[in-house]
Amino acid sequence: SSGINAEWPLRPGEIADHECWHEDVKLYSVFDKQNEQFLGQFYMDLHPREGKYGHAAVFGLQPGCELADGSRQPAVCALVCNFTAPTADKPSLLYHSEVETYFHEFGHAMHQICAQTECAYFSGTRVERDFVEAPSQMLENWCWEEESLRLMSGHYKDESPIPDDLMTNLVASKLANVATTTSRQLVFGVFDQDIHTKDSADTAQSFSNAHLKVMGSPAPSGTNFAAQFGHMAGGYDSQYYGYMWSEVYSEDMFQTVFKHAGVLSSEAGMKYRTSILQPGGSTDAIDMLKNMLGREPNSDAFFKAKGLV
Repeated sequence: SSGINAEWPLRPGEIADHECWHEDVKLYSVFDKQNEQFLGQFYMDLHPREGKYGHAAVFGLQPGCELADGSRQPAVCALVCNFTAPTADKPSLLYHSEVETYFHEFGHAMHQICAQTECAYFSGTRVERDFVEAPSQMLENWCWEEESLRLMSGHYKDESPIPDDLMTNLVASKLANVATTTSRQLVFGVFDQDIHTKDSADTAQSFSNAHLKVMGSPAPSGTNFAAQFGHMAGGYDSQYYGYMWSEVYSEDMFQTVFKHAGVLSSEAGMKYRTSILQPGGSTDAIDMLKNMLGREPNSDAFFKAKGLV
């Protein structure tokens, strides 16, 4: 994430002496590198332990907003993941999928930190539900670009770079099984809409029907995926389609602005920060997108990212 911080531009700094809920948790303050304004803080709780939340998420702890005396209350959030833990003779060596998850959640954290809204109600990620994943999904793109991958990788013993052939194959693997993974998201969205447009529903049958409709085969017999579909009880009920809807926006922003200017362009990064992150939810998402893109968003970049054009 150092390249991201440089291009936005931000200056994070670890706070060594702090109180928190576990000794493994780290706390960082974030400053605007241009004027040294204190923007906020985020905790990082990255490795699994017994009794800990088992997924990956960013939890808002304090919204950023203006106070009655004119001062600013900084945003505070917690980035919680369950990545490969270090051992006695090795540091935490992340799978590429874990790096992608980290960038996704880091996108949520920076949305919280960089918003500069007057009211707490509009702070950070308090945007339309079918836009909230766009800033996090967009950061995933840096995990598939050679220039940024070079900055974040290297052998843990001698810092030797990833061999060129491996790097080429890694970047190309973004399209591996893309039809299946995209269809899987469609299944979830179709299921979600189905059960939330009825007075009652057999969730196992509904999910199997959605699976058959999208994938061409019913869900495995005797299973009920809905019984552990946490998003349905975590704020995404009737709105899960927003994951794919947001991806259309995130790909449009990345391909239009960052791929054109350069994935490490500080000018593009600052434009993104001021157009998308800084307003929080105080501006409608469609207007933020038009400010960022200079036009209405479209799905061209999304289809390109899926290998369809």
